[in-house]
Amino acid sequence: MTCSEAGHNGAGRSAPNKRRWQELARGFIRASHPVPGLAVTSLVMVLAAGLGLRFGQVVLLGAAVLTGQLSVGWSNDWIDAARDRSVGREDKPVAAGIVPVAGVRLTASAALVATIVLSSLLGPRPAAALLIGLAAAWAYNLGLKATIWSGATYLLAFGALPVAPYAALPGQPWPPWWVPVVSALLGFGAHVANALPDLRADAKTGVRGLPQRLGPQAGVIVMVAALAAASVVLGTAPQVPPTAFTVTASSAGIVLAVVTAMIAVRSPHSPTAFRFTVVIAVLDVVVLLAVTN
Repeated sequence: MTCSEAGHNGAGRSAPNKRRWQELARGFIRASHPVPGLAVTSLVMVLAAGLGLRFGQVVLLGAAVLTGQLSVGWSNDWIDAARDRSVGREDKPVAAGIVPVAGVRLTASAALVATIVLSSLLGPRPAAALLIGLAAAWAYNLGLKATIWSGATYLLAFGALPVAPYAALPGQPWPPWWVPVVSALLGFGAHVANALPDLRADAKTGVRGLPQRLGPQAGVIVMVAALAAASVVLGTAPQVPPTAFTVTASSAGIVLAVVTAMIAVRSPHSPTAFRFTVVIAVLDVVVLLAVTN
């Protein structure tokens, strides 16, 4: 074999290996559920910056939330691998065989440990808020998703989340009561919206969480009620004079909740409704910052 032939064969072998590593990396990213994870992390960091936390604290808080979201996303696909495989979920990298179960189990565990360490660096009260929410999310993945208590885990996880940036402020104040209430309602609405496209697959595998028990019609009603209620609370609860901006933004949140419901009814198996809940969450965070500054 000539040197040129050896080089050619080496390049030929490296190309499939490179493609395999790229496919594996993309699979791990998809298995982490990047859209909701990045959305939650970004919103918490925006809230923290708006409240006046120092840059280092904002970054540390963002890192703790992001690693927590990664642990939740990866553990979801790891724990549900057999169930997803049984219904042919080709959109799930683990179920499709793109990513090994052991690899996702390892990354989920590593991200969990990282979250605990990073949260502890923020102080006891911020850490407690973050880890309570994380425990609720893991409880959902470990079995509560198949029970009527699935919605309660979202209420607790998202209700605890905004407590962390407030607790990281000097004096460690508690947030106004309506802040965790709005966050919990948004999380609950997102839970229902996220579950609606998977109702058929969940029925085949025996998942009987709250959205599955409600069914598509009642689920849409509950979803729009939760999302609209979040905007109503945000528009009326703060003890500040309403402005044209807050009234308009809160009203827009209600309108978007109705639009989200219409999308869920017309395209029940599409993730578009869930993405609209992210838009509503962004709008509500903007209003929240407007009324707290």
